[in-house]
Amino acid sequence: MRIGLYPGTFDPITLGHTDIIQRAMALVDRLVIGVAINRDKGPLFSLEERVAMVEAECGPIIAKTGGEIVVHPFENLLIDCARDVGASVIVRGLRAVADFEYEFQMVGMNRAMDDSVETVFLMADARRQAIASKLVKEIARLGGDVSKFVTPDVRSALYGKFVRA
Repeated sequence: MRIGLYPGTFDPITLGHTDIIQRAMALVDRLVIGVAINRDKGPLFSLEERVAMVEAECGPIIAKTGGEIVVHPFENLLIDCARDVGASVIVRGLRAVADFEYEFQMVGMNRAMDDSVETVFLMADARRQAIASKLVKEIARLGGDVSKFVTPDVRSALYGKFVRA
C-alpha cells in the first residue's frame, strides 16, 4: 500500500489545498492529511476546527475518488510524522518559485534525516496558484469576498471569526 502524507497548517483549507489533495489521490492508496499544530504561526482556527474543516472538505473527494483519506494532527518533525503514519511519500504543493526555494531546503533536510521517504511536488492548478491561506484570512478580515478561494462552509467559518460588533 502506497501511503502519502500531505502536511500543512490548513488555516483554513482552501481550494488550492483540495486541488492538491484530489491530484495526490491518484498517486497513493491512502493519503494522510497532516494538520500541523505549529503554535508559532498563531493559527486563526483551533486545531479541532482545522481538523473538522479538513475532514468535511475531504468528504466529497473520498466520494469522488473512492480513495482513503485520514486526517492526522501532528506537532513533531515532518519526517517523524511520515514515519509515524507509514508514509513513503511526502506530497507538497507548489505555487511559485518562492515556494520551491523553501521546499528545496526542506527536502534536503528531510532526506538527510531519512532518505527512504521521497518528496513529490505537485504544481497548483493555474486557477489556484495565487491562493494562500494567509491572504484569504486577510481578505475575510477586511470584509472582502473569499468565495473564489474557499468552499461556502469554509467561507462561513472565516466570516464567523471576523464578525464586526
